[in-house]
Amino acid sequence: MAFFEMVDAGQRFRALRLAQEALLARPNTMDQTHNGVYRRFAHPVITAAHVPLDWRYDFDESSNPLGLERLGVNATFNAGAILMDGKYCVVVRVEGNDRKSFFAVAESDNGIDGFRFWDRPVVLPQTNEADTNVYDMRLTRHEDGYIYGLFCTERKDHAQPHDLSAAIAQCGIARTTNLRDWERLPDLLTRSGQQRNVVLHPEFVDGKYGLYTRPQDGFITVGSGGGIGWGVCDDIARATIDSETIVDNKVYHTIKELKNGQGPAPIKTAKGWLHLAHGVRNTAAGLRYVLYMFMTDLNAPWIVTHAPGGHFIAPEGEERVGDVSNVVFANGWVVNEAGEVFIYYASSDTRLHVAVSTVDRLVDYCVNTPSDPLTSSACVAQRIALIERNAALGAAR
Repeated sequence: MAFFEMVDAGQRFRALRLAQEALLARPNTMDQTHNGVYRRFAHPVITAAHVPLDWRYDFDESSNPLGLERLGVNATFNAGAILMDGKYCVVVRVEGNDRKSFFAVAESDNGIDGFRFWDRPVVLPQTNEADTNVYDMRLTRHEDGYIYGLFCTERKDHAQPHDLSAAIAQCGIARTTNLRDWERLPDLLTRSGQQRNVVLHPEFVDGKYGLYTRPQDGFITVGSGGGIGWGVCDDIARATIDSETIVDNKVYHTIKELKNGQGPAPIKTAKGWLHLAHGVRNTAAGLRYVLYMFMTDLNAPWIVTHAPGGHFIAPEGEERVGDVSNVVFANGWVVNEAGEVFIYYASSDTRLHVAVSTVDRLVDYCVNTPSDPLTSSACVAQRIALIERNAALGAAR
């Protein structure tokens, strides 16, 4: 029995290129069922198979006569997003088979398919202490003229040398004007032990830079910390936050019972700032990550004005299976000139998807969706009130 086809490396490479080109050219179609708030699409927008072949294979037939993959890619997920020169650009977290993540830019003309990676991954300058791993970049086009990328930088916790899983997560900061050339700034300093999911507010607040934080005690668990925080600093090039105010806290027996964190930078609307966040709860099957939304005051973005109850997007179908199953996570969205919102969310730490809504629909969702009443009896009363209101409408007809 022959387990491998008898072809030379050149033939194999040509077949790989044809298969990848077919994948990149595949149109994406909208799901026909939806909840009126957003629409999902049939296919992920970026998978490991989208990563350029010359990032993975040695095409020199003398050194790779069998056409073997040399540097494999495990996953493509958790992407920041921005519109640039009319293109939908995502800064993707690409994870190699070696478990190291790096950033790479992919672009699309329409935001739903045809994403192609730029020629090379992002070359991220290092601080005095090199990053062991970097991931989950949030992009903010700030009114100071720069595009900022805030991301998690992970390093070994040297205070625990015998625990090889002990690590420290902090907020790395870089800025650019073109997504190609990056200036690395010092990491954010706060009074919290560790920081993840830090996001830069797009406007100055009383002349200061505003940041959404997620204070936590440990690398994985938040401990006594947690919640989406808010702090300000005078100089982003030496960013220091002396005090954090919790904007949106964890709540018992909700979708954000264990921990929560800001997703992308908020969207400004006439009625307030739209926020997309992730919430985590524990289950018998492990942690479950979902997305939820809230709105904050236009002039005081640390004050929540509307908080619709329940999840906004949860993993469905094949989205529930992957490297870390039962997870959706988003750190990028884009608003175009038509007011359409492209929400780039990852499923199960494996692949990147898009859901499309509009600013008006998201504002309606946030303002008019009831908040979580926090008890079963109150939830029943909430539904009965809706049923009776609809019954009255039927009687009136």
